[in-house]
Amino acid sequence: MSRVEVQIPLRWADMDAYGHVNNVNQVRLMEEARVAAFGVPGGTGSPVAQAGKVDLFENVGDHVLILVVDHAISYVQQLPYRDVPVRIHVWMDKIKGASFRVNYEFFDGHDGALTTRASTTLALFDETTNRLVRLPEQHRAAFAAYTDETE
Repeated sequence: MSRVEVQIPLRWADMDAYGHVNNVNQVRLMEEARVAAFGVPGGTGSPVAQAGKVDLFENVGDHVLILVVDHAISYVQQLPYRDVPVRIHVWMDKIKGASFRVNYEFFDGHDGALTTRASTTLALFDETTNRLVRLPEQHRAAFAAYTDETE
């Protein structure tokens, strides 16, 4: 299965004085793409189930949070503000004991140019014990379906 493609609308406020999407807002787009691709983390928000939606993050366990460990971003070229959504490819790799990495490639919604390569490392954390939690085997297998080792 590997990569999931999502389309995220740009907001006027995403643009900075240079006319492109500001680097801080690209981190926000990464978060929106991750949730659009893999679902809302369990115990957060009030999601409404949609037919066919991938929902890898909903049932990781009671009191288990999915926390950001780090982000890495490489800007290939500017992502200009457009009135069309940015296309973002999202996939996983480096699925380890308690952590995994989500990768992103941003493509300009107008001309299709690759603009950004990025990743987020996430870890499972039990809020009651304040300790990392090992990724359950069924989740490890489900996450593996969204890996792409071609890079």
